[in-house]
Amino acid sequence: MGILIDRAMEWISSTMIRPRHSTQPHKAGGKSHRPKMTQERSRDDYKVAWICPLEVEQIAAMEMLDEEHPAIPKSSADHNVYSLGSINGHNIVIAGLHQPGNCPAATVVAQMRMTFPSLRFGLLVGIGGGVPVQTDNGMIRLGHVIVSKPAGGHSGALQYDHGKARDGQFKRTGALMPPPAVLLNAAQALAVQRARLRVDPVQQNVRRIDITSRGLRRFQYPGEQNDYLFPPHYKHQHQGACNTKCDLSKRIPRTSDDGDMFVVVHRGNIASGELVVKDALRRDKLAQHDELLCFEMEAAGAIADFPCLVVRGISDYCDSHKNDMWHGYAAAVAAAYARQLFFHLPVDEVQRCSGNATQTASSFILPFKLPGVHSVNHFVARQEELGRLYNELKSTRERRTVILHGLGGMGKTQTTIAFAKKHRDDYSAVFWLDARDTTALKLSYQSLAQRIATETSSVTYIKNALSNRDLDEMVSAVKRWLDEPKNNRWLMIYDNYDDVKLHNRGSPSENETGSQVGNENDAGETGSKAYDIRPYFPETDHGAILVTTRSSTVELGQLIQLSKLGDVNDSLEILKSTSNRANLAQDRDAMALALRLDGLPLALSTAGAYLKQVSRTCGEYLRLALYSTWEISLDHIQQQSLSASMLLGQWAYFDNDDLWYELLREGRPEGPAWLVEITEDELSFDLAMRLLCEHGLVEANPPAKETGRESRGYSVHHFDVGEEEIWMFHNLGILYSDQGRLKEAEAMYERALQGKEKAWGPDHTSTLDTVNNLGNLYSDQGRLKEAEAMYERALQGKEKAWGPDHTSTLSTINNLGNLYSDLGRLKEAEAIYERALQGYEKAWGPDHTSTLDMVNNLGVLYKDQGRLKEAEAMYERALQGKEKAWGPDHTSTLSTVGNLGILYKNQGRLKEAEAMFERALQGYEKALGPDHTSTLDSVHCLGLLYKDQGRLKEAEAMYDRALQGYEKALGPDHTSTLNTVNNLGLLYKDQGRLKEAEAMYERALQGYEKALHPDTLRTYIPALNALENLGDLFEQRGATDRALEHYNRARTGIADITASKARVGSAASRGY
Repeated sequence: MGILIDRAMEWISSTMIRPRHSTQPHKAGGKSHRPKMTQERSRDDYKVAWICPLEVEQIAAMEMLDEEHPAIPKSSADHNVYSLGSINGHNIVIAGLHQPGNCPAATVVAQMRMTFPSLRFGLLVGIGGGVPVQTDNGMIRLGHVIVSKPAGGHSGALQYDHGKARDGQFKRTGALMPPPAVLLNAAQALAVQRARLRVDPVQQNVRRIDITSRGLRRFQYPGEQNDYLFPPHYKHQHQGACNTKCDLSKRIPRTSDDGDMFVVVHRGNIASGELVVKDALRRDKLAQHDELLCFEMEAAGAIADFPCLVVRGISDYCDSHKNDMWHGYAAAVAAAYARQLFFHLPVDEVQRCSGNATQTASSFILPFKLPGVHSVNHFVARQEELGRLYNELKSTRERRTVILHGLGGMGKTQTTIAFAKKHRDDYSAVFWLDARDTTALKLSYQSLAQRIATETSSVTYIKNALSNRDLDEMVSAVKRWLDEPKNNRWLMIYDNYDDVKLHNRGSPSENETGSQVGNENDAGETGSKAYDIRPYFPETDHGAILVTTRSSTVELGQLIQLSKLGDVNDSLEILKSTSNRANLAQDRDAMALALRLDGLPLALSTAGAYLKQVSRTCGEYLRLALYSTWEISLDHIQQQSLSASMLLGQWAYFDNDDLWYELLREGRPEGPAWLVEITEDELSFDLAMRLLCEHGLVEANPPAKETGRESRGYSVHHFDVGEEEIWMFHNLGILYSDQGRLKEAEAMYERALQGKEKAWGPDHTSTLDTVNNLGNLYSDQGRLKEAEAMYERALQGKEKAWGPDHTSTLSTINNLGNLYSDLGRLKEAEAIYERALQGYEKAWGPDHTSTLDMVNNLGVLYKDQGRLKEAEAMYERALQGKEKAWGPDHTSTLSTVGNLGILYKNQGRLKEAEAMFERALQGYEKALGPDHTSTLDSVHCLGLLYKDQGRLKEAEAMYDRALQGYEKALGPDHTSTLNTVNNLGLLYKDQGRLKEAEAMYERALQGYEKALHPDTLRTYIPALNALENLGDLFEQRGATDRALEHYNRARTGIADITASKARVGSAASRGY
């Protein structure tokens, strides 16, 4: 196999001595060498880690020490148990594992390096399963030693069970670090010197274990007669030893080596995995592929980013004939070999050896970023709370944890953002995690892993986790990085931890090591997503943690409560900064609105954002005030106690007056079931009040003795029902739709529509506004037939109520024109647009923003008709007007910027197009975030442009980002998603990836057929593109019949829309 085999040696003295041949059989033990106890050393004195998973391996390791050292105090976050000592002047830390496996090994190494920051490298010493292959030193047998060494293109250790399935084959992913050069050199020197000796120093080390001692008998040599090797296909016949039931005649005959006085050492590749290998056929298949000598279970976890040499004594052959007979002796020879290495490791060279232990604090500094977090431009108030946060989180030697809690909408997130920005220089890295549920939290950890891998020097275990695409592994890898000893100045922010389920300390459900995370089944029978956040915290006792939550029960650190703003001037300042309206302090309606919103920051900023977009007065907004965050808290309460939620709903009629037990008890005899339940006794009442207090909706008044009442009273935030609730649903629909949360928007619109139809009738103009908005929503979802029905109903109603030229009527006309354009009905769309434009110019003038929207839409239509000069004129008029009215960064302005980019691309003006797309993308990311559909549209357009420029790798990256975003926001069958799928197919075809291209085209076509009505599908240009693309592909592959079938279908559709002069285009440039 070309793998080097060693004979070991020892420096007996400074002069080389040829010892006489021993007459004692080398398999037996001699007198035990008991190490001396010496004075205590510091943590920094220990440079080498000795890791042994099993108890038998730890005992063997202790027997190899020259000296034993007293224990050293360690951090409460370090759960390892250490034995300290020295060999030949090298100070060594011996640690065991609570269970075998890669994950426990990784945890032990991380905690060990936290307590002993000067560790340079490690030795993984213990037993393993051997592969009975022939090497330069004979066939591997039980009792031999395998030492890791790079061979066959591998680092000496490889994780055989981690990878991906591709093209029907398993492809291994990730890489493990090779052993450090100082250990490889020591192993080489030991092999050279040992080959020249007559007495084996490794065997002499084995004799250090006194096998006459009762506790050490397991380490004696079992004898060659107990070394059973059977053919791979012959299975073990029963539970006992091989010599009782297995057919010994089937043993593979081998030459005896009982007369060999040397421990046989082989060096090469060692395989690491999570499962015990008990299948000889699988063993041989894996070993043949990667030149493996041994299988074990810990190396991959320890070596991921800590340089180690693996030393394994062979105790079985990885087959069904496994037993424990050889465990002791195999552990002894492995420990004996490891001991001998220290006689070839100069102490000063170990001191100089770098490894990762010499990482400095600067290695962990990351640029300040809060990706995906939307902050207000001008943060107002909360100075006292910011000061408290600073005092609680300022740097100390120990972990700092703060829980920022309060009612939804109190500004917890914005306060946290303001703190992070203000004190960014106090931390080496600031990480923001979405803690609303375990899935979101794991995805946040994935983003952290990607950021660490991109912005720091190579961290192998982070890169391996990313390569394996295992979210739990990414969580563990990031936590391990945070646990690094010198990485002690980070800030972790866990936002929106509202579904709380904290287990009692020490309970089986609580994960103390953090090696397993995110069991959503812990939520219990209620089916909620409640979970315990603690397993997602780093294990180390350094760094800072900030958690935001609605619950006051998250007692994991210092609690800081955010209450409503006490100064109305702060409320006015929020309204002023978010609405861009000056002089609100003199506006009586603004003062009334600020008072009405009762110091709730989110309600105030929502009101300001709305007022910025419309011409309504503050007085008009009073009846449209939003209470969405209160509804979220109400949902949580309803899941836990329906009686408590009913009480809260009734409380709304009490005008914010106090309630107490005795008051409610008076209504119990004739009250509803929820009241009977809640007033059964004072304890039941207090339990309901506690739930409402935990969600911040109710505040406890002073104790009864201070108020003179029989029991403590409670007060509640006031909120109304009825007409305002209907408007709340409508406005929430607008808000969710603008945020791209289309399913939530649909639910809100439908509730608003039901309420309006019941309260005011189906033809009321307010009802028709919601109908119109549902049409917009259905259009965004690709439900074009349903959208058309909504628009036509709204249009007929508005024409009847307002007349044909009213601006509300024109708004629905515009929407109908957009729909016709999407359906390829371009002549109808043009007539609709021209009618709307004339109406807007008459009603508002040529420079009004609504008029400019119509100008923009006409530009889109002219572009689709191939009238590019006219389209450019429309876009430029719209852009100039919008920049003047809204500014260059308004989303309406950016929409026209993007359209100009598409036009320039179609004209071949690619540099100008790229500038437009990049401007639109940057603006949308800033205004709406990276995952909004408008942002994704710009990403998609850049992908199209890069493809036209031949920048195929960049184009693929853009398409992939757009596709993932569309699938998340709109679903896999939305037309925007399918358009991107089709374009990915075109890209794959250009790259020669024809099978992948065909899959994309087929998916797009099937999606269009599923999403669209057959009449719509027949003339839908993107669907025709997919048909013709498939035809091109089949023609290229010689499938003429299938190509003709798709061409004919496409050309039939093209013939039906020739009046609009729409054309599909050539395969080389076809996209949407």
